[in-house]
Amino acid sequence: MAKTNLVIVESPAKAKTIGKYLGPDYQVKACMGHLRDLPKSTLGVDLEHDFEPNYRPIKGKEDIINDLKKSAKSSEYVYLATDPDREGEAISWHLRELLGLSGDKARRVTFNEITKRVVNESIAAYRDIDQNLVDAQQARRILDRIVGYQLSPLLWKKIRRGLSAGRVQSVATRMVCDREKEIADFKPQEYWSLDAKLGVDSGEKGRFLARYHGENGKKRELGPNDPGDFQAKGARTEPTYGAWTSASGTRKVTYTRDGSLTLHDGTSFYPLAFKKESDRLVWIIASSAGVEKCTYKL
Repeated sequence: MAKTNLVIVESPAKAKTIGKYLGPDYQVKACMGHLRDLPKSTLGVDLEHDFEPNYRPIKGKEDIINDLKKSAKSSEYVYLATDPDREGEAISWHLRELLGLSGDKARRVTFNEITKRVVNESIAAYRDIDQNLVDAQQARRILDRIVGYQLSPLLWKKIRRGLSAGRVQSVATRMVCDREKEIADFKPQEYWSLDAKLGVDSGEKGRFLARYHGENGKKRELGPNDPGDFQAKGARTEPTYGAWTSASGTRKVTYTRDGSLTLHDGTSFYPLAFKKESDRLVWIIASSAGVEKCTYKL
C-alpha cells in the first residue's frame, strides 16, 4: 500500500476544506497553533550562553503531538502548511523539530487563499523553512520573555495583577527615564570659542577666519578663567595704535599694556580672553553689541 502525505495546518476548519481539495492521497490535520514554547515556571532563556532558549512541549497538547507523530511516521512527505507569517514559520519549524522530520521529508507550503487552484499550486511549489523568519520570531519571543518575565511582577505589585510589561513600551520608558536623569544631573559649564580673522596686511583681501581648537595637536576648551597663554601677558609696554576687526566692523583702537582697549570714541574695554600670536593680538570683547571676537595686527 502506497504511503499517503500528511498536511499540517493550524485551524481544524481549514483542515476539513483543504482535505476535500487535495483528495485521498493527502491526510490533513490541525496542530492548533504552537505545540511547544518557553516554560512558564522559569525564565527559559540562558542569558550566559548566547540567549539559548529552552523550548518544551506545551502542557495539555500531548495528545495532538502524539497523533501528529504517528501520522508523520506513516507518511511519505509532511507538508507544513501553517500561516504565511513569521509566527507560522516558527510553528512549522517547531513541528519539524518535535516530529523529528528530516530535511527531505519536511516540505513548507503556504496558502494565500483557500481555493482548490491555490491549494494544489502551493503543494506543488513547496520550499524549505525560512530560517530568517524563524529567527525573527524567536528574537521577539525571547525579548518578550526577558523583559516581561522579570518586569511584569513589578506591575502586579504596584498596579494590578495580570498586567504584562511589553518589550517595546518597557524599553522605551527606560530610555526616556535615563535621558531625563541625564538632563537633571547635567551641570552647565561656561565655555568660549575663539575666532581670529587672519591676513598678511591690514586690508581685507586675502584674509580668512580661523577658529582656535588647541595646541600641539591636542584639543583645548576655553573657559572664563582659562590660565596660561590666554592672559594679558607679554604685551607691549607702550600703547599701540591700529585697527581691529569684529562682527560690528573695523574700528580704530588703542591697546595698552594692562590689556585694555580704548576706542577712539573714548570707550574702554577689558577683554574677557586675550592671546598674543606673533604679529597679532586676539581678543574676546564684551560690549553693547554683545560678545565680539576681534583681531589686532601689531
